[in-house]
This record gives sequence, structure tokens and C-alpha cells, in this order.
Amino acid sequence: MYNENRCHTGKMNRGCGPRGGRSGGHHHGKFGRHAEEMFGQGFRRVPANIEETDESYIIHLFAPALVKENLKVVTKDDVLTISYTPKEDAESAEKFSRREYSNGAFERAFALNGKVLSENISAKYADGILKVTLPKNPETNIPAKDIAVN
Repeated sequence: MYNENRCHTGKMNRGCGPRGGRSGGHHHGKFGRHAEEMFGQGFRRVPANIEETDESYIIHLFAPALVKENLKVVTKDDVLTISYTPKEDAESAEKFSRREYSNGAFERAFALNGKVLSENISAKYADGILKVTLPKNPETNIPAKDIAVN
């Protein structure tokens, strides 16, 4: 479940980042490194922790000071996408004499790999953390099995 979709090239580790690999460089969601130029604003990277319990996976997305109504959580084609699009007018942006952070747009996508009951996903935003609970599909979540090495 916890494989994050970072690149949509269809080739393993190609087309991601400035040198073709997953590591290195700055990554702007699924739009590639030129998203800022294309859309006039950058997509920011928000950190996420993924917790696994016996019954579910829980994504804890750290995104403080957001307007809950501007958050969007969607599943399509076995991919969970979490995005945020602020409704900021130009007048409020001009009030700052210095701005070191903003609550700009972001998007994160996670492959579900058939391991989640999509119809039972729930999300709650409180205290700057978006908590998305993904109930495990008991048919596809097979417990780990120790294999003896001879």
C-alpha cells in the first residue's frame, strides 16, 4: 500500500528528478520540476508518515494552517491522491512585508496496490495533521511468513 507514486513514466526509476533517478533534485509532485514555470506557483512538498495497524494503514500528512474545505482526497484507479488548492486573493498576499512560508498548493499520490477497501476510506483534519485511514482488504493483505534458510 505504501508505494508512493512519484513518477508516471511507466519505466522503473526513469524520468524522475533532474538526472533520471529518484534521488537528488527538487521534486514538484507529478508535474515534474518545471511546475513553477508552468503554473506560476510552485507545488510544495508536505511530509507524510504512514502507520500500519492490524486493521488499516493510516497516513498522517503534516500540513498546518490549512482551510479544511480546500483539501481534496480522491481515489481513482487504485491510487489515493491528496491535494490542496488555496483560495488566496492577490490583496491578502500583498499585505506581507516578508513571507518565509505559505500555505501553497500541494499534491501527494499513493499507490494502494489492491490492499485497501477504497469504499471505507475516511479522512479527518485536526491540529495541522490530515489523517487518512485506509482499511486493509483482508483478501489481499497476507501476513508475513518466515522462511527457513537451509
